[in-house]
Amino acid sequence: MRQFIVVGHDVSPDADISLDDLPGAGRFDVLCRSVTAGLLTSHGIRTDALVHLVIDDAVTITVDGASVRRLNPDERSTAALLRGALEEREEAIGHQPVESSPGVELRRRGLEATLDAVAASGDLIVLDEDGDPAPSVQPPEDPVFVLSDHHDFTEDERTVLAQHDATPISLGPQALHGDQAITVAHNWLDTGGFERY
Repeated sequence: MRQFIVVGHDVSPDADISLDDLPGAGRFDVLCRSVTAGLLTSHGIRTDALVHLVIDDAVTITVDGASVRRLNPDERSTAALLRGALEEREEAIGHQPVESSPGVELRRRGLEATLDAVAASGDLIVLDEDGDPAPSVQPPEDPVFVLSDHHDFTEDERTVLAQHDATPISLGPQALHGDQAITVAHNWLDTGGFERY
């Protein structure tokens, strides 16, 4: 299983998200692109992948490639799925999820609780420009990649990641957008560490 945890800093869980202005909703477009990069291939979907969007350190939306329906490659339809999850947030009780549509769940938990929940299911990897180069690292069997949106991780977030023993890995010499980093991470895994094509 491949998992991606994307930390969104500017989106508010109770934001009025307009499908006509996704950047204006706290760069909701960045989160939408991360979901499509994490789950979609050219003509299919990665059924062995999950994307967790941590929004404002208050709620986490999880999109499961094995069961999601109506996920298309355009930002607008992805935004509609995610907005639907946020609209159901009052139904989530504690850490019990609410399923807003097949394969899309929302939980009331922030980054630390999300890391606690997934840490046992794989190896935590922080996608970080200053990490070890990916080609020098053996790709893990069940990676859990953690990355930030268009902002750097805060000091508090870095502390939480360090407490969870997340391994920093760099995907190359150039800083990438989050969705691009997810695509490169998939390629790293798909090619056995960039060794076979």
